[in-house]
Amino acid sequence: MLKTKPHSQRLGSTVLPILMLLLIGLFSAARAQQKMTSQPQKAAAQYVGTDTCKTCHDDIYKNNFESTSHFKTTLQNGHGCESCHGPGSEHVEGGGDVSKIISFKTLSTQEANARCLSCHDVKQQQRHFSASPHASSDVGCLDCHSPHYAREPEHLLVKAQPELCYGCHKSAKADFAQAYHHRVDEGLIQCSDCHNPHGTTTLRQVRAIPSGDAICVKCHADKQGPFVYEHVPVKTEGCTSCHMPHGSNNPRFLRISQVNLLCLQCHSFPAQGPAGPAHNQSAKYQACTMCHAAIHGSNASNVFFR
Repeated sequence: MLKTKPHSQRLGSTVLPILMLLLIGLFSAARAQQKMTSQPQKAAAQYVGTDTCKTCHDDIYKNNFESTSHFKTTLQNGHGCESCHGPGSEHVEGGGDVSKIISFKTLSTQEANARCLSCHDVKQQQRHFSASPHASSDVGCLDCHSPHYAREPEHLLVKAQPELCYGCHKSAKADFAQAYHHRVDEGLIQCSDCHNPHGTTTLRQVRAIPSGDAICVKCHADKQGPFVYEHVPVKTEGCTSCHMPHGSNNPRFLRISQVNLLCLQCHSFPAQGPAGPAHNQSAKYQACTMCHAAIHGSNASNVFFR
């Protein structure tokens, strides 16, 4: 008959090797920590000041920095060039070694964006950039802006609007070439008058006025209201439910050439025809708006008569 070891002996033979391995691991970790602390810590790079940068980069400073909006980073004890490129002491000690300073040419789009947004994300215009369609499409700050070699000085753009926007938005360029269009190509308005390229909480990065209404009423103020009798699509779907915002081959930027057909997209039922009185439009009525003239809203008529 085989003799079995007592339970305490079996437990000891199992636990003892485990304890030995734990002790060895702790001892090794302590030795590694001691070795790391005994080594002298490398001093962090220090700011050297804009005057030091100018000794080598004087042409960039005078021609492409001093006259830009970024020059204000030198004021009130700011770091100037080093505000974007980081502390430059190691770069100077290395004789201009570009690997010792932040060079935007070597940064990824996300890294470059993070550098820019470290200052600019506190502003209302850029607050939503990280969640914008441009950011999600890997379009970065430096795709549109050039801090040193801008062609449009006010916003440091690489090209002036609308040509800059047309580089990606080809369909918008075609819209503005239609017979009836907002005068973007003529230079009377710009893309950024209606859109915030850095992102908004609305669709297509469309701006809104403080009241919450669409940016359209900033120019078309007579359509804003409020009215006693509101035309529901104006407040729910917005102006684009009837109008093409960039341009159209139809007068008044309408989506459909015939006003009646545009209205009947909503004011019709499968078996009854238009809502309201039975109109024989083919015989007499050329356009709904001949009678329903106050179509954007009225203070006098619930059917938008004059």
